[in-house]
Amino acid sequence: MPERVSAFDTKLLDILVAPGTHAPLRYDAGAQELIDDKACLAYPIRDGIPIMLVDEARSTEGDGQ
Repeated sequence: MPERVSAFDTKLLDILVAPGTHAPLRYDAGAQELIDDKACLAYPIRDGIPIMLVDEARSTEGDGQ
């Protein structure tokens, strides 16, 4: 059974900001993440829903961005 991937509505980028820094977010479609470049954090998107919890984010330091 193929894995189902829900589409993220990129219009949300107009209203969402990073929880800790209030910086704009960048969408990474390949990784299904919203990136906060200021805090070096990536927030996962699960079933089309961004999980905007710092505890759920992964560090992007060392990713070469």
